Amino acid sequence: MQTITKQQAGRFILAKQGLIGSYRFIGKAGVCDYVRQAGCIQYDPVDVCGKNAELTLQSRVKGFSKSMLWELLYEDRRLIDYADKELSIWPVEDWPYFSSYRDRSLKLGKTFKGLKALEKKAVSYIKDNGPVSSDTLPVEGEIFWHSSMHWSGNWHKKSQAARSVLEQLYTDGVLIIHHKKGSRKYYDLAEKHLPAAILAAENPCGNEEEFAAWRVLRRIGAAGLLWDKNSTAFLGIDINAEKRKKILERLEQQGKICPVAVQGIKQTFYYRSEDEALMGSIIDESADLKPRMSFLAPLDPLMWDKSLIAALWDYQYSWEIYTPAVKRKYGYYTLPILFGDRFVGRIEAVPDRRKKVLEVKGLWWEAGIRQTKKLNAALEKALVRFAAFNDCDRISFSACSI
Repeated sequence: MQTITKQQAGRFILAKQGLIGSYRFIGKAGVCDYVRQAGCIQYDPVDVCGKNAELTLQSRVKGFSKSMLWELLYEDRRLIDYADKELSIWPVEDWPYFSSYRDRSLKLGKTFKGLKALEKKAVSYIKDNGPVSSDTLPVEGEIFWHSSMHWSGNWHKKSQAARSVLEQLYTDGVLIIHHKKGSRKYYDLAEKHLPAAILAAENPCGNEEEFAAWRVLRRIGAAGLLWDKNSTAFLGIDINAEKRKKILERLEQQGKICPVAVQGIKQTFYYRSEDEALMGSIIDESADLKPRMSFLAPLDPLMWDKSLIAALWDYQYSWEIYTPAVKRKYGYYTLPILFGDRFVGRIEAVPDRRKKVLEVKGLWWEAGIRQTKKLNAALEKALVRFAAFNDCDRISFSACSI
């Protein structure tokens, strides 16, 4: 088994994810290419300086605008909102792989008395009236129900009936999200928007073990390099240490992944076999590693496993959005700053959309980072891009606490 340094491991991950070197993902087509490579990107409705999925794309896709993701989701229908690593966005062609997940949801739905009649009423109303939200669907009351959106299979809640019925039909695959207004979801019939061939396609996975293996392989592709260790990068996949080890062994035997050792770390790492050429270019130093600065999303695929980030880069990041203000070390919505092959700091930048000003409220450099002309020029360029991404034409440091 080949052994690489931590720096080489980090560079490989960044090159794979399109965060170093010349831009590999460009424009609307680049959005699809990246999401297809990552498998899924996490969705979060909080919008401080862009939603999480948008922030993930702006750091990698040259020329990205928020309208591109909207169009791909709700006009072109090349991407879809659905569960994977929590709530996610993934390529519509992956729909058949989640057949067993939808079958499980359908089975659970049948255990709730009265739900079938409400579902029939909801589907009929949507057929006649088009997309609905929980506020516009005329189904009244509350029901105590089991949410099959949760993999654990043992979570119950009392919920507004209209919302519960829509979520159940959505998880069943009968409905998809037609569009969103802010955080409010509007649903429509899947058959009206997804190709019949995709809806009718057989599940490529013969059983749950194959489905788990497919998802593990997909997560390795998203991260670039993952270790044989409990990892939040595998969140949502029903595996323990024993299952994970068996899946990794099986994928290696099938020639789908390659093992690699990283100096100073006992766990074996794995990358997809299709990336062998990239690994070779990192080792022989022929890879394009031109540095650029990026502000990363809190739930970015690069940040999925914070223990791995700490092990390879010695960078500690905590998303403090749910931390009480008095206990925050940095800010409410700070973003990691990547420059070249290093994490150099973090930033809190909030747009004043009325004034079209991006306000830098906080900027914190990592210990040992020198304020060079090159670093400051990269920061200025990154801020100009980030301001444009947030529809701002000016940048203010007036509220900045460094």
